[in-house]
Amino acid sequence: MIRIRSGVVVDRVDLVSALAGALEVTVRLTDGTSVPALAYADVVGVPRIGERVLLNVTALDRGLGTGGLALVTALPDRDDADQPGGPPPGAPGHLVKARYTPLQTMVLGVDEQESPHHALLADADDLAGLPVVVADLHSALPAIVAGVLERAPDARIAYLMTDGGALPVAFSRTVAALRRAGVLATCISVGQAYGGDLEAVTVHSGLLAARLVAGADIAVVAQGPGNLGTGTRWGFSGVIAGESVNAAGTLGGRPVASLRVSQADARERHRGISHHSRTAYGRVALVSADLPVPLLPGDVGALVDVQAAALVAATGGRLVRHDIELEGLEEAIVRSPVTVRTMGRGYADDPASFLAAAAAGRYAASLL
Repeated sequence: MIRIRSGVVVDRVDLVSALAGALEVTVRLTDGTSVPALAYADVVGVPRIGERVLLNVTALDRGLGTGGLALVTALPDRDDADQPGGPPPGAPGHLVKARYTPLQTMVLGVDEQESPHHALLADADDLAGLPVVVADLHSALPAIVAGVLERAPDARIAYLMTDGGALPVAFSRTVAALRRAGVLATCISVGQAYGGDLEAVTVHSGLLAARLVAGADIAVVAQGPGNLGTGTRWGFSGVIAGESVNAAGTLGGRPVASLRVSQADARERHRGISHHSRTAYGRVALVSADLPVPLLPGDVGALVDVQAAALVAATGGRLVRHDIELEGLEEAIVRSPVTVRTMGRGYADDPASFLAAAAAGRYAASLL
């Protein structure tokens, strides 16, 4: 059940977002305590200091969710004329995202009939060899981009945000920073995710838009911030990584399977190559894909080597292994406009995680 609480805005900090208005506010609740909350301006409006707001505190009360924030659901004391209310009557676009939830929003799909790109995409069916790097976690994105740019500094990179984690693109500080720095050409939100430069119904239509509308040289597909997992073989949101490989291959792209690797995760199932990658690429992906394997030093390198060999063997060679040297990638990651972090760990805590992602980016750049 949704938990709603009421409070008054006592402070506001604008989050840096290159794509949609996302504002962090401090709200004093009726019991006198204060909580941080996130407001999406294009969904609920811009809260003013001193204004009453309604908050969804369901995840906050449970200690769940990336960011640890309540979410502003309404500004209840405003007149109807002062509410954002979504697109005005008659505005183009009929894609409803976060469908049939209390905060569903309507957007213009890149390929729907009212889009200027409809004719271009109506019968589109070919990515013409577009390299598509697929990753499990959102935290891999800046390292993949760093790896691409280390070899191909002028490459146009499109990011497709799937709906396994956060749905609003505006929640991602990573996307905002990469867009602000000019190293990410576009963001396309697919599935139930929304708020990108372009909106797409599926990964398939999003990839075609990346190639034909955005003119991307390389696409990166990964879920938004956050990750849902249950500690079971199949109960994790990263399963979509395998389905994204299938989408890229079906459309004539060049799928590149970025490995989720860790040398520091306390959970054995994520040590070396995570079971997420082994399941998504070994069991869900059904088309041929390139598998960049980072040549890591020490025990973690030996473990990854053995696990990668087993993964390739299990797919009957459907995954094509490419060993990737890592010289220069640490420097590329350090130069990134985003300070990399995954599962609360920075580069110094778990370098293997980011080097594996950057290795996939480096390999994808070699295909251009």
